[in-house]
Parts: sequence; structure tokens; C-alpha cells
Amino acid sequence: MNWLYESMEPRVMDDELLKLAVAEQGPQEEAGQLAKQEGILFKDVLSLQLNFQNILRIDSLWQFENLKKLQLDNNIIERIEGLENLTQLVWLDLSFNNIETIEGLDTLVNLEDLSLFNNRISKIDSLDALVKLQVLSLGNNEIFNMMNVVYLRRFKDLRTLSLSGNPISEAEDYKTFICAYLPDLVYLDFHRIDDVTREEAETKHQYTIDELKHRESLAQAQYEEAQVQREQLEAHKAGFIEHLDGSFLFDSMYAEDIEGNKLSYLPGIGELLEAYKDKFVITCLNIFEYGLKQQEKRKAEIDTFTECIQEAIQENQEQGKQKIAEFEEKHLLNLSTIRDESEMPIIEMKIMECGEDITQLFNMLMTLEMQLVEQLEETINIFERNINDLVGLFIENVQSLMAQCRDLENHHHEKLLEISINTLEKVVKGELDEDLPDDVRALFVDKDTIVSAVGASHDVHLLKIDNREDELITRINSWCTHLVDKIHTDEIIRNRKRVKEINQYIDHMQNELDSLEFGDILD
Repeated sequence: MNWLYESMEPRVMDDELLKLAVAEQGPQEEAGQLAKQEGILFKDVLSLQLNFQNILRIDSLWQFENLKKLQLDNNIIERIEGLENLTQLVWLDLSFNNIETIEGLDTLVNLEDLSLFNNRISKIDSLDALVKLQVLSLGNNEIFNMMNVVYLRRFKDLRTLSLSGNPISEAEDYKTFICAYLPDLVYLDFHRIDDVTREEAETKHQYTIDELKHRESLAQAQYEEAQVQREQLEAHKAGFIEHLDGSFLFDSMYAEDIEGNKLSYLPGIGELLEAYKDKFVITCLNIFEYGLKQQEKRKAEIDTFTECIQEAIQENQEQGKQKIAEFEEKHLLNLSTIRDESEMPIIEMKIMECGEDITQLFNMLMTLEMQLVEQLEETINIFERNINDLVGLFIENVQSLMAQCRDLENHHHEKLLEISINTLEKVVKGELDEDLPDDVRALFVDKDTIVSAVGASHDVHLLKIDNREDELITRINSWCTHLVDKIHTDEIIRNRKRVKEINQYIDHMQNELDSLEFGDILD
């Protein structure tokens, strides 16, 4: 059908086209009512029809953030793009276009019905984000590989699929293959799948399906394991002690230690290294376990603080609501009296009384807010002291444990130097029985060379320990600073918002009173 547009100029999807399309949806739609106003609120539009518009490129739809249904069929669109902001979209029709690749749908997590009928698509992919997909129309495309169907197994809610008009639909085994690989499918090519077809499909493809299920089960298990590991790593990062629950730090010391790796060939070094590693890893584990406990303490402190803040705000809001309710009850009675009163002196007195009540309410609400500000400020200051104390204690103990790592390194360095000097003496005397690699033997030309090599190894190890310690301290201090700063900023924003709300309410009540005309009252 796209050939109908070849003689027409492609249209630009701009605000003018969108406003016209919204207006044409009719008064029965809220969008149609909006279109009659001077300013159209695209964010309130729920359904949009842009079919048969000769549109070449999808654009300018970012304002339709609450759109549920979008029709873009029968255009000349070549790429799926410009839909990133339409996260509420449930129904999307892109049929009868010139689309070759499925793309640009990663944010449409609520999409249930997708039509790409009559395009130029040759591969089914890039639909992973569409976890709620129930209906998929891909008929009249160029899909030729039957294995594309296997990709659709991940969509557990998929019940309706159209693939007729594709090369794969000409295959003899087309229907049973799809029914076997998509057992939850209810409709295929607009026809309900009967029980006979299901049984035939299950029998014919039982072996391959069982094998596929086994592979999927293994893949799912691997994915879940990897997910657990990712979550654990994030939790450890939150405690600033990631990779300290094993030999990672120790291994990293030797990963870039050229001289140390050479020296590991010396007689007696293997046992020395093994003992060193065991003690070093135990110290790292002590840091890790201590870090987990301190993380829980910080979390408990934050939770307690958040609960106290919320309780204080809630209690203050309830008091404010009560004051407003009492005011409004009295205010309505006074207004009723004013409207029923015919004597001007009494009317003026009542209006003055209403004005005084408004001023009194303003003072009470502002007093409540100031009391809350003082209460929250005290709570925040106490929390700031507590969290700083926890962070300070954590850093102090981590530094002590890191010092143990350095002590172990220093002890190992002394032993390594001792063994290296002894080896040098044996080399000089020709008493070394072991056959060392040439690059290792080259270190034993004189004492300065071997001492320098041992010292270089020692420096690499100390640098790794120092860097890990510095990184931990820097990150937790930064975390603490940002946390406290955010709490103070959030409180400032809350206070400004509340003061603005109070002023707006008081201004509204005062304006309402000021606009009360005696003529209207007397009438």
C-alpha cells in the first residue's frame, strides 16, 4: 500500500500537524476538547491518530508523556525512533510503513499490543523491554528464518501472533513449529489454535523442545546466579568493602609486580608466600566482616532518622489541618452571616473579623512551621553527629586493620630479602643446586641488584595497600558529605514549599474576602 504515497511530498511531524491531529480526534475524546482551547496540553492526550499522513520520520512526540494509544500506520516511516518518552504507551500501530529493523522500543515497558504488519522487517529482535507484550503483528514482512520464533519464547504473556505473508509462513512445518515453540499462544494469524494442532506440534517437536527447555533452564540458572553476584557486589560497594572477602587485594599486588614474580622462583619462597597470603586474606576478611556490620549500623541510623523526620512532619501537618478546619468552619459561618445581614455596620464588623481570623491563621500556621523547622534542625544535627561518629569509627578501625596488612607485607619483605641475600651468597659460591630461569638468575649479579629488586616488589605491594585504603576512606567520606548535604538541602526545599503553600492559601482567602462587594451582599 505504500506506493500510494510515492507521488506525495513527505510530511514533517511538527506541532502544527500534532495539534491538528489532536483536534480531529473529536469532542468525545478529552484530547478533542483540549484542542478547542488556545493552548493544547499534549501531556493530557491519551490517544493519537497519525495514520495516512505521509510521515517520513517520527518526531516531536516527547510531550505526549501519558499517551496510551498511537496510530502511525500507512505512512512512509523508515525507522522506529522518537518514542523514548512514551513510557505509558499500551498500543502501537506502525503497520504499512517502510521499516526494516525493529529498534527504538527500549523504554516502552507497558506496551501490550504492537503491529508492524506490512513492512520490510527480516529479523525479530530488540523487543526485550516489552515484558507485557500480548499481541504482536508481523505479517507481510521479510522474515525467512524460522528460528526467529524461538526468540519470542521470552514473552510469557504473548497470546496473539501474526506472521502470515512472510517467507517462513510458506514452510510445510510452519504452524506446528510455532505451536510447539510457543505453547502459550492462543491465536496464530488471526485463527484460534485448536487442541489437535497443539497435540501434533507437541508430538512432532518433543525432543527438540525438551532440549531447548534444558538449555533455557541452565541459562536461567546462570542468569540468576550472575544477578545474585551483581546484587552482592552492589551491597559490598555500599559498604565500601567490595573485593575484600577473598584474595583480590593480595592477587592485585602481584599482578603488576614483575620483580616479585621473578623472586617467587627462589627456594623457600613458595612456602613463605603461601603463609603470607593466608594471613593477608584473613586480615582482609576481618575488614570485610567489620565493614558489613558497620554498614548495617549506618543503615539503622538512617532508617531511625528518616522515621523521626516523617513522624514530625506528619504530626505538624495534622496540627495545621486542624487549625485550617477550625478556621474554615468559623469563616463559612461569618460569610453566611454577612450575606444574610442587611445592616452595613454589622457587615463591616464581620468583614473585619474575617480579616483578623485570616491573619491569626497565618500566624498560627507560620508558628507551626517555625516549630517544625527548629525540631527538624535539631534532629538533623543529632543525626549528623551520629553518622559522622559511625564513619569516623569505621575509618579508624579500617586504618588499624590496613596497618596489619602493611605489617604482614613488611615482615614478608624482610624474610624475602633474607632469602634473596642467602641465595646470592650461594650463587657467588656456586653452591645453588636449583636451576633458576635466566631472568631470575640475572638478578643475582650483585647485592645492589637483588636488594633493588626486592625493594621494588615491596614498594608495589605497599602502594596497592595504600591505594585501597585511600579509596575506601575517600569514598565513605564523600558518601557521608553528600548524604548530610542532601538532607539539609531537602529540608530547605521542604520549608520553602510549605511557606509558599501557606502564603498561597492565605492570599486566596484574603482575595476572596477583598472581592466581596457590598452591592452583591445587599442584593
